Amino acid sequence: MNERLQQFLAAENINQAQFADSIGVARASVSHILAGRNKPGYDFLISMMKRYPELNIEWLLSGKGKMYKNAVNAAGARGGTQSPAQINLFEDLPDFFGQELPAQPEQESVPEPQHLPKTPGETPLSAQDRDSPANTGAMEGKKQEISPEPAVRQRSAVKIVIFYDDNTFQEF
Repeated sequence: MNERLQQFLAAENINQAQFADSIGVARASVSHILAGRNKPGYDFLISMMKRYPELNIEWLLSGKGKMYKNAVNAAGARGGTQSPAQINLFEDLPDFFGQELPAQPEQESVPEPQHLPKTPGETPLSAQDRDSPANTGAMEGKKQEISPEPAVRQRSAVKIVIFYDDNTFQEF
């Protein structure tokens, strides 16, 4: 039965996850059935029959007969038409590709990093300050006690992503 189920998935052109979602079972249960670890239960078969009424259940269970109940469904499932889940998938969404993008705001320049003193008592001096006579005498005798204050940088959110329980998301 595992091989026939794999043949059915190939004929419908869907993967295991899409199949599991379409019949309303856990993805792991389909994986276990296809791997031969578990056998399909009653609920699995009933939900499969409800979702795919054109599937010949006798073929699935015993291998007798054809995959589909009639030839029209067999031709349609093998690529002649799209499955119902694929027909109007993105019809209700607006077309963003035809729109022009708004003008990009100018990016702010990133400020140069501030160099903090190596020890708490030292303060960094520019070349001009080091050479001035007022500072040379003051620095020889004592060190200035200054506690450096951490620089607070303003931040703003760039992207917000919301994940929904039906495995979809939106970016803002």
